[in-house]
Amino acid sequence: MIFIYTTCKNVDEAKQLGSLIIGKKIASGVNFWPISSCYNWEGSFQCLDQVMLLITTFASKIEDVTKIISENHTFSVPMIAGVDVRRINHPYKEWMMEVIE
Repeated sequence: MIFIYTTCKNVDEAKQLGSLIIGKKIASGVNFWPISSCYNWEGSFQCLDQVMLLITTFASKIEDVTKIISENHTFSVPMIAGVDVRRINHPYKEWMMEVIE
């Protein structure tokens, strides 16, 4: 199992991306919550509110999820990171195997 992490411009974008991902059955769940982010972009310091998106899926679906995010994200360079999860309870893993195609 992996978590795929990205940030979105707002809740609407997070919901849209989450709906596309779940609709394609390439993740078992998508969580999102508000965060504050600071970074340099094109020579300018930015500090603004965003929404973090955490996608739960299998490693075999990373490319599919990355493609959906890349094609539908408002940021020209969204950060898309996969984080390996070492342990997961067996009933949850079985459920994931049922809902992800």
